[in-house]
Amino acid sequence: MRADAQADLPRTAALRHALHRVPEIGLDLPDTQRLVLDALADLDLEVHTGRALSSVTAVLRGGRPGPTVLLRGDMDALPVAEEPGEEFASEQPGVMHACGHDLHVAGLVGAARLLAARRDEIAGSVVLMFQPGEEGLHGARLMIEEGVLEAAGPRVVAAYGLHVVSSILPTGLVSGRAGTMMAASDTVRVTVHGRGGHASKPHLAQDPVPVAAGIVLALQAMVTRQFDVFDPVVVTVGHIRAGSRDNVIPDDAHIEATVRTFSAATHAAAPERIARLAEHVAAAHGLTATVDYERGYPVTSNDAGEADRAERVARALLGDAGWLTAGEPVPGAEDFSYVLQEVPGAFVFLGATPAGDDPQTAPYNHSPRARFADDALAVGSALLAALALDRLAEG
Repeated sequence: MRADAQADLPRTAALRHALHRVPEIGLDLPDTQRLVLDALADLDLEVHTGRALSSVTAVLRGGRPGPTVLLRGDMDALPVAEEPGEEFASEQPGVMHACGHDLHVAGLVGAARLLAARRDEIAGSVVLMFQPGEEGLHGARLMIEEGVLEAAGPRVVAAYGLHVVSSILPTGLVSGRAGTMMAASDTVRVTVHGRGGHASKPHLAQDPVPVAAGIVLALQAMVTRQFDVFDPVVVTVGHIRAGSRDNVIPDDAHIEATVRTFSAATHAAAPERIARLAEHVAAAHGLTATVDYERGYPVTSNDAGEADRAERVARALLGDAGWLTAGEPVPGAEDFSYVLQEVPGAFVFLGATPAGDDPQTAPYNHSPRARFADDALAVGSALLAALALDRLAEG
């Protein structure tokens, strides 16, 4: 499997480069979709496109009946202006595959070719999920609503995905863990309602600015006193806005923060506790606060048995040095979490640090300087295909 993936690397890398040149943002990715459809055209697959988004769902039928598994690759890019460096750099101003989704798509196509070449050995089916809108637009949830889990007829019994990283891990190293793999990510917006006035006479107004500052500080105390230190919550205020100049007390002050949680329990508890704190701090000063809590992606949680499978398959494919058990979850978020809420599966990270770069200092995903090694494509394709074959062999 690994040798075949390596032999196919030039073709897989060429697709990755083509995708990298035409990055697209969001749920409507017509150029990306066309490249995927063209790449799958000669593989004898049942191919469907999405209705609410430009997704591609392809079903590979094995030579014998059996269960169905799912492999996923996300397709969208980011609003990042790529810094020069790659011969195949983005041709879209201000848009870049800064998170490596071009490798995910090309790697999944590579896995499809590996599986198609082994069709007669397969007892069951493989659903190939090419998904737009991972970067905050809930594309996986939309594809589930459109039936991706039932695309082959019987509902999928397991699902697998991976994410490349441009630093931290050397190229070809796979890392994962059972349980929480990535955090849930929510957004909270707080508006403190005061009464404006002259800055020289604050007693004649109701100043929302110090109240907003108090809420920011109180949030940091809350997460250390109301949540278990071994099941942490991270609240980072990234945006504060109030007023127009130094001698005017504004009517309102606005706070925007990200909330990261690592279990279903803390994910469920966070909205009420944050709202209560903001409203009561404001009330203590005679003001009011409006809290808008927006759910983002849920916790990405690996099934214990499927995480064990990922480790076993990676070690068999790459040797013991090719697997690293992650000691802790990643505080980023991922909408493959929606799939893993529905069916058991595993999501792993794959090192793609370019040769010659130090994984500890190379630019990380989402950076305009992020670079990903093409060599990771062969590992990713082989790993996805091997996971599908291993699970289908169980019946």
